[in-house]
Amino acid sequence: MKGCGTLPGLYDDFPTPLMTAPRQPEYRIDPQFTERWSPRAFTGEALDKGSLMTCLEAARWAPSGNNLQPWRFVYGLRGTPAFEQLLGTLVESNRVWARQAGALVLVLSRTQRLVPGKEGPQPIASHAFDAGAAWMSLALQAQALGLHAHAMGGFDKARAREVLAVPDDHALHAVVALGRRGEASLLPEALREREQPNGRLPLSALVAEGKFSFEG
Repeated sequence: MKGCGTLPGLYDDFPTPLMTAPRQPEYRIDPQFTERWSPRAFTGEALDKGSLMTCLEAARWAPSGNNLQPWRFVYGLRGTPAFEQLLGTLVESNRVWARQAGALVLVLSRTQRLVPGKEGPQPIASHAFDAGAAWMSLALQAQALGLHAHAMGGFDKARAREVLAVPDDHALHAVVALGRRGEASLLPEALREREQPNGRLPLSALVAEGKFSFEG
């Protein structure tokens, strides 16, 4: 993973991910950000628990408002009942390829907390923001291990809440497929052409100085 902006030796021991198309940033950034993407083709290999826990350990150290750490994760390793439970919550268009992942992880966040001097649970305003930071940490650590992570919003939240016994005061955000990338030929024909890194909007469409001045 050597490239522009990389500290000498920092990524020398990490495998270089297989890329299908280049991504060109407008400014020099560490290549981990452009090399991370979300494939759908996985090899079907089971993910060892140590690798999964390494990714979740990275998520544990994500930044958090007031250090409340509201993120939570429910996982299932391929070949276990927990994996099948999580797989069963996905919409069919995701289930058809995610069944080949090495692990599935549900990303949640605690939405309330008890505050001394306050009556009843108080909302955690940053719970979703913090969970997003934790997910990105997980994804980048997976990339560093030579794995890939694909987060999916297409799942039945009510079913997931029921079968996984998720309390009402926790929000469900995404199910993440983790594993080793496989060949696009493993996918249904309709998905094969999409099996490449996406581009991004130009920075000028996302950043403004001083005031909100975006179109669309």
